[in-house]
Amino acid sequence: MAANRTASFVDVGVAGTEAADPLDRRILRIWEAAERWIERYAPDAVALERVFAQANVNTVVGTAHASGAVIAAAARHGIPVAWHTPSEVKAAVTGDGTADKASVGRMVVRILRLEEAPKPADAADALAIAICHGWRGGGTGMDTTARTETHQGARPVAHRRRAMTPAQQAWAEAEARARRGGRR
Repeated sequence: MAANRTASFVDVGVAGTEAADPLDRRILRIWEAAERWIERYAPDAVALERVFAQANVNTVVGTAHASGAVIAAAARHGIPVAWHTPSEVKAAVTGDGTADKASVGRMVVRILRLEEAPKPADAADALAIAICHGWRGGGTGMDTTARTETHQGARPVAHRRRAMTPAQQAWAEAEARARRGGRR
């Protein structure tokens, strides 16, 4: 992520595991993949989707296990970890916090100037999380949602409204409406 909020594609991958494998082996494989990517790319931060309770508790628990493996790898290397909710990510890349996966994928392609959406969909989701984090100040030195607090209570570092993309402006406006209780 450049200071002018221009995102550049570096790489994307998905650490797959076999459902039949024991949980401890699956978590270890995810941790090992995270270690390899961290050692190869030396990121400044790791951004993850914030897990929240939904109807499918098993999915939430499984995602939390996988996230824990990635968090442990980041902690081992002293890399800060940030979390973003699905609606934050969708709003960041599409301007609509309720956007569907296809819309997020199309915007990831556009923002990163790719020829097609990465496969599987989890790869496009990971890139969307990275874009969201970068635009929220995770590499640019500025936060496009100034005077707000993140779900972790973090304060933004700067704000330049005039340099925001239309999607970023829509996102900032949606967050401002949410802070006001939905009033315009």
